[in-house]
Amino acid sequence: MYAIIEESGGQRKVTEGEEILIDLYKGGEAAPGEAITFDKVLIVGPEGGDAKVGQPYVKGASVSAEVVEPMVKGEKIYIHKFRPKSGYRRKTGHRQRYTVVKITGITG
Repeated sequence: MYAIIEESGGQRKVTEGEEILIDLYKGGEAAPGEAITFDKVLIVGPEGGDAKVGQPYVKGASVSAEVVEPMVKGEKIYIHKFRPKSGYRRKTGHRQRYTVVKITGITG
């Protein structure tokens, strides 16, 4: 069984038992094992079978998950700014923080 959920302004395909990274949940203060429910389910169905497609969401469908790690850091991204002939150069970095969750169930 799989589902396509809307999370943090994007869509992602999830299956039961899979671990995914989501944007930081509760500021990194969530307890490991805490339950999360995703109600914005766009598509739900069995692998290779007919799927229910929502308009925009499937009624009564939800995806449940539990927190594995409250906060992990992504890889470092460098931002370069450069203006030719003026001697202007800037380099800054950013590491996004995520929460690791494990999908425990898909209903719908």
